[in-house]
Amino acid sequence: MFGFGKIGPLELIVILIIALVIFGPAKLPELGRSMGQAINQFRNASKEITDEINKPLDDKSEKDS
Repeated sequence: MFGFGKIGPLELIVILIIALVIFGPAKLPELGRSMGQAINQFRNASKEITDEINKPLDDKSEKDS
């Protein structure tokens, strides 16, 4: 069975060719940069949320000690 999280080299090449046809070679670096920034912002936001969730747990465990 195929998993959603498993993208192999062949799939990446197909995605790159489709992006090249749709956006053209001039827009690909800009598109890649934008995608990288979006992924970075998502990671930072999810880290902040995780830190906020874990903060009360960390405070409580320090009080119990």
